[in-house]
Amino acid sequence: MCDHHDDELTAGYHRFRADHWPEARAEYETLAEKGQKPHTLIVACSDSRADPALIFDAKPGELFVVRNVANLVPPYEPDGKLHGVSAALEFGVKVLGVKRIVVMGHAHCGGVNAMINGAPDVVADFVGPWIAQGAPVVQHVAETVAPDQLERAAEEAIVRLSIRNLRTFPWIAEREASGALRLSGLHFGIADGVLTALTDAPRFEPLA
Repeated sequence: MCDHHDDELTAGYHRFRADHWPEARAEYETLAEKGQKPHTLIVACSDSRADPALIFDAKPGELFVVRNVANLVPPYEPDGKLHGVSAALEFGVKVLGVKRIVVMGHAHCGGVNAMINGAPDVVADFVGPWIAQGAPVVQHVAETVAPDQLERAAEEAIVRLSIRNLRTFPWIAEREASGALRLSGLHFGIADGVLTALTDAPRFEPLA
């Protein structure tokens, strides 16, 4: 049996119980009794440096977060196969009734870097095929921007790709058209902590 007494997770849990739980207990009890009603679904990268709950200073129950390599949303494809991202989108939109979907990319994304330079052979089983869906978009970016701008431009392009793919889901497109659902694209700078946003401009702009 593993000894959890001295590991980082157990230490963090004890801090949570000592420092956070006493003040948050009533809030968690309400969430347990009444269920969750998040206002926003966020598709973010699994990268440990870009945690949506921290970046948006969110309370429990406010965000429904879907994380994967390179914050990718695949196209709508109800073929009976296993689609984790699509299942989370369906649950968030149809069951939880979120009012907004945000795709948040970030600086120095390893998944996007693999689209540019190729994925390591050791991740050929799943990561390679997963990031292949973004490779054509990144290749186009590589042909249109200076090398020193490629990484950031490619990260923004993957956010745009995921937004486009969100609109292939009919129940997302319908809700967006009616005004019941809003789609947003963001990019988080790890070193400076700045969020920039997808607008009509060619490149992401500082969040207002």
